[in-house]
Amino acid sequence: MTAQPEIETDQLASVRADAARLHFHPRGTVRCIGTPLFRNQAARDLGCLLDVDPTVVEWSCLPLVLNRQGDSHVPDFLVVREEGTSIVDAVSQSSRLEPWIEDAAAEAGYRYEAQSTVIAGHRLANSMDLLRYASWQCPLGDRVRVLAALDEHGSPTVAECLTAFHETVPIAGLSSLVLRRFVEIDLDETRIGPETAVRRIRS
Repeated sequence: MTAQPEIETDQLASVRADAARLHFHPRGTVRCIGTPLFRNQAARDLGCLLDVDPTVVEWSCLPLVLNRQGDSHVPDFLVVREEGTSIVDAVSQSSRLEPWIEDAAAEAGYRYEAQSTVIAGHRLANSMDLLRYASWQCPLGDRVRVLAALDEHGSPTVAECLTAFHETVPIAGLSSLVLRRFVEIDLDETRIGPETAVRRIRS
């Protein structure tokens, strides 16, 4: 099952048009299917976290309308994970969602999640740093050199890996490899720095 939005209703088209007029940074995404559309900063922040969540296959924005007895709600995301597909709303500590929304999502065949972007650690800041380079593609030669270095040395630091890039901007190339899950780094403990360890991901 993929995160393809349903055919637009008038209400869905209106919500999407309103969101299309808003712009939040970073602008790039990696696993978003369709146009990235965010109604507020909380939704954009959650989109950043979805892109670096290893359980997420893909996601789409403002995917459908949930209805119940005259009430309606357009959730922020449809998120596909290996274990299933969920409807997800970005919520702040002051957000209050109507209890019928979860039931309406279940009737539509989806699990429902209300996720806060207020999390401990540095994951959000690190994901935003990485997504500045979302549009970059690491050239094959650089990718092979970095992966070979990881096979030989285990878990070198970011600073040590940068010397393996000959064909592209080193930090952009490394960010691309992280975002596309060739390598991984710890996003929670501290901000990404020269001493951050880099590890190869093996499928």
